[in-house]
Amino acid sequence: MTIVDMLRHNAAAYPTEIALVEDNPEVRERRHVTWREYDLVEDTADEAYRREISWVVFDEQANRFANLLLSRGVHKGDKVAILLYNSIAWLPLYFGALKTGATVVPLNFRYSSEEIEYCLDKSDANILVFGPEFIGRVEAIVGRVRKGRLLFYVGDDCPTWAESYRELAMLCSSADPQIPLSEHDDAAIYYSSGTTGFPKAILHDHESLTQAAEMEAKHHLTTHDDVFLCIPPLYHTGAMMHWLGSLFVGGRGVLLRGVSPKTILSTVSSEGCTIVWLLVPWAQDILTAIERGDVSLADYELDQWRLMHIGAQPVPKSLVRRWRETFPNHDYDTNYGLSESTGPGCVHLGIENVDHVGAIGVPGYRWECKIVDEKGDPAAPGEVGELCVKGPGLMTCYYKDPEATAETLVDGWLHTGDMARQDDEGFYWLVDRKKDVIISGGENLYPVQIEDFISGLDAVQDVAVIGLPDERLGEIAAAIVELKPGHESTTEADVMDFCLGLPRYKRPRKVIFADVPRNPTGKIEKPLLRERYGATALVDRENRS
Repeated sequence: MTIVDMLRHNAAAYPTEIALVEDNPEVRERRHVTWREYDLVEDTADEAYRREISWVVFDEQANRFANLLLSRGVHKGDKVAILLYNSIAWLPLYFGALKTGATVVPLNFRYSSEEIEYCLDKSDANILVFGPEFIGRVEAIVGRVRKGRLLFYVGDDCPTWAESYRELAMLCSSADPQIPLSEHDDAAIYYSSGTTGFPKAILHDHESLTQAAEMEAKHHLTTHDDVFLCIPPLYHTGAMMHWLGSLFVGGRGVLLRGVSPKTILSTVSSEGCTIVWLLVPWAQDILTAIERGDVSLADYELDQWRLMHIGAQPVPKSLVRRWRETFPNHDYDTNYGLSESTGPGCVHLGIENVDHVGAIGVPGYRWECKIVDEKGDPAAPGEVGELCVKGPGLMTCYYKDPEATAETLVDGWLHTGDMARQDDEGFYWLVDRKKDVIISGGENLYPVQIEDFISGLDAVQDVAVIGLPDERLGEIAAAIVELKPGHESTTEADVMDFCLGLPRYKRPRKVIFADVPRNPTGKIEKPLLRERYGATALVDRENRS
C-alpha cells in the first residue's frame, strides 16, 4: 500500500467526512516581509476565512491535477515542484502529482529567486506550481526557468507567462488515472533545511512515506476521531509526515494560518483539535501569554486536547515542566528526525516515557539506532559519539550527489551528524550537532547542554550558544539570550550568576542580549549568529592587540 492508496481508501470509506480545514481566524493587515523572516504572520490574508473539503473532494481534486499533468505528457520519472503557502490546495496537488507516478518536489516558501532556480535545476523539476505570493520571485527568473518547464499558477489573475491551474483542472476528469505504483518507486525530493548556502536534495521512495504514516499513527495512538492541528509549513517533512498519521486513520487535519497564542488556542477550541504539534517558540509564547494574563484558558474549550508534541529542535526541560504544570492532563512526546529519515520519529520519547524528558527517546517504530566513534566503531556505553539510524524511512540518496550520499549512508546506516549518548536504560540523549561543538582550551563544549541550563532562568525566552574565536582558548562559549517581555532589566551579571550552577568549563564567557533567529522548522540559525557575532569578536580582539 502507498499513501495514494490510503487517500483512495478514505475517499471510499469516509466520502462526506471533512478531510482538511484551512483556517485563518484573524484579520491582519498585509505587509511586505523578506523571505528570511521566521514569523508566519505574512502567511495570512487580510480577511478571516475558513475552508474545508471532504475526503472524496480531496481525492477528486488530486485526480483532476493528475489528469491535467498526464494530458501534458507527464509520466514516471518527471518532477513536479510545489511552491505554495499552506493551503487547502497544497495536499491535493501533492497527491495529484504522485498519482501520475511523478516525483513531488516541495519548495521552501522563503527561498529567494536564485534558490528557487537552483532547486528546480537540481531536482530536474519540469513542472512548477506556484501561488500569488511568489509571482515576483518567479517572474525574476522566468526567462530561465520556463525553458522546458510548465508553469501552473494557483490563484486569481494568472500572469501572462504562466497557465491557470484552476481553469485547466476544471476541464479535466475527476476519475482516478490508476497509474500502478510500487513502494520502491521514487516519490518525493525534499530539500534539507540548511540555514546557509544551498540545500541538499533528498530523494525518498513511496515506502518512506508509507512508513511515516503508519509510524506516526502508532507513536501517537492516532484514531479516526482525532483532529490534528498543523501549523508548520507543509514543504518540510516535519509537518507533512505528522499529518500522514491522520491520513493513515482517515482523521481530520486543520491547516492553521497564524501562530499567535490566541490564534492557536482559539483554533484548538473551535475545531476540536486533539493533537497539536508545536515548535519551541510557539509553545514558549503560549506559556508566556498565559503567565502574563494576555490569554485566559477559561475562554476556550480545551478538554478534548489530549496530546502536545514537539520536534525539529532540542526541547528545554524547563519548557516541558512549565507546560505540564499549565496543562496537567496532556500527554507529551518529543520526536527526533531528519529530512533524510523522512522527518520526525526515527527516535521518539514516547508518551509513556514522560519521566525521561530531556532524552530524545528510543528507536521509533521499525527503526534501529547506534552510537559510533570517530572511526565508525560502536562507542562505549555512555560515551558521546555520532548517532546513526537505520530503517524503512531512510532516503534513497542525495539526488545527483553520489559523494555526499556515500559519506552519509554507510552500510545502510544514516550518519546523522548529531552527537549523542545512550544511557543504561536504552534512552538516547542528544548532545549537539557535530559541527556546532565548541572546542575551548581543548575541552569539547556542547551548546545544547548549556542552552538547556540557561533556559531554566525565568527571564529567558530563548537562548543560543555559539563558539566565538579567542586567541588563548581557540574558542569561547557565547550565549545569545532573548528575554521575555517585562524582563528587560536582566543583566549579563544575572545570567552569569545563574550559570554558576554549571561546571566552570561549561559556563559562557560572554552574554549577548538579542533576538534568537530560527529558520521555518524552528532550528536556531547558528551559522548566521556565528557570522554576525564572530566578526565582532575578531574586531574586539584586534582592538585589544
